[in-house]
Amino acid sequence: MNKKLFLSLILLFAVTTITFAQTKEELQTQKAEKQAEADKFQSEANALQAQIDALPGWRVGAFGTIGGNLSNFNDWYSQAAPNNITGNIGITFNAYANKIEDKYFWRNSLNTNLAWVKLDNKDTEDDSDNFEPTSDVFNISSLYGRKLNEKWAISGLAEYRTTLLDNFNDPGFLDLGVGATWTPINNLIVVIHPLNYNFVFADNDAAFESSASAKIVADYTRQIGAINFKSNFSTFQSYKDSDLSNFTWTNSFSYTLWKMIGVGFDFALRSNKQEAANYQAVDLKDADNKLQSYYTVGLSYKF
Repeated sequence: MNKKLFLSLILLFAVTTITFAQTKEELQTQKAEKQAEADKFQSEANALQAQIDALPGWRVGAFGTIGGNLSNFNDWYSQAAPNNITGNIGITFNAYANKIEDKYFWRNSLNTNLAWVKLDNKDTEDDSDNFEPTSDVFNISSLYGRKLNEKWAISGLAEYRTTLLDNFNDPGFLDLGVGATWTPINNLIVVIHPLNYNFVFADNDAAFESSASAKIVADYTRQIGAINFKSNFSTFQSYKDSDLSNFTWTNSFSYTLWKMIGVGFDFALRSNKQEAANYQAVDLKDADNKLQSYYTVGLSYKF
């Protein structure tokens, strides 16, 4: 009797295993078929979106990064200030509004990077308990062009850069120029303006000076699925003195995890001897022009 029961259990187990294997294989086959259909429809949707993007009209968008932390220490004796509150907040914002028509284009962009830091030593009243600005970047540009063909256009550019949180427009840099714009591939814009004037607004005449120049800008902005990224290189090459030349290279990346929220990373490099001379309180020729940089990591958002 026990032998028959044992054989029955073995047979039941074998049948169950075979049935489960068949069911799993059937489900995997069905999933593969559905995935193939989904990939086909997604490919068709992407093709339709490409046609929509190629139509004349406005294209607008925005994305950015928020990063920060806040800490509170009480009687933490392993550090010099055992009782303190520390924190930092960083915000970047990138936006664009481009009007693309058959015979002309008008491209507008905005880039900001703002950051604050706080170190409040609770054992002394001499320090500040406020968030103090650290990173302070504001850049806005407007490019208009009349198309000669699909790749080239005669264009005019206005670009303004300054700070918002501290010393607004001191310094402020305004570039006005004309020349050509080249669009070798989709999403890449290269501005070449040999006729440009760089207006500098500042109280420190020993460090800052306006001059005629050549202006070159390369901008690549694109969205691929959940990934948004923007890279912008802008350089001003003075005809008067190489010490008056400068460049700024900014990069923003974001990956959407859920709806409009994701993770983001921003970094930038800049070389500007006039800013170095102003900070070091020396004449322009005596400034130690080190490469400037910043980065921000945190949550990202898009609109």
